[in-house]
Order: sequence, then structure tokens, then C-alpha cells
Amino acid sequence: MDKKIKLNGIQDVKEFVTAAGKCDFDIDIFYNRVVIDAKSILGVLSMDLNRVLTVRAYGTDQEFCKILEKYSAQKAAA
Repeated sequence: MDKKIKLNGIQDVKEFVTAAGKCDFDIDIFYNRVVIDAKSILGVLSMDLNRVLTVRAYGTDQEFCKILEKYSAQKAAA
């Protein structure tokens, strides 16, 4: 599952990484060719947060889906 998100600051990153860490499957976050483990707060903070990022989850979790929806880039653009 791929989803476009926009994280607007450290608090957003912290909430996102915490939710990702609760999942028992791999989650990557990427922009262009840079791929980071979404469970790594330092890795996610190293991304350019001014950009729309793509999240690729290799499983599903209801709580994590709510976080993805909260930070959805389509919702931010509306």
C-alpha cells in the first residue's frame, strides 16, 4: 500500500514514527530515490519535510491507517 503524506514538524514526525513502530510489518518512507525505515525517528527527521513523502506499508493496521489519513497529502492540499 502506498500513500502520500505531508509531515509539518517534529510533533507530526514523532506521532507518525510512534504509530509505525507499533506495526509488526515493514514500513518505508521515501522521496525520489531516498528510502528510510519509517520506524526510525532520526531517519524520518533527515527527510525534507517540505516535500510530500510517500509511505509504503507491507501490511495493514487500523490505527496506522488513521495516522496515514491524518497526514494525507491530498487532505493537506484541500
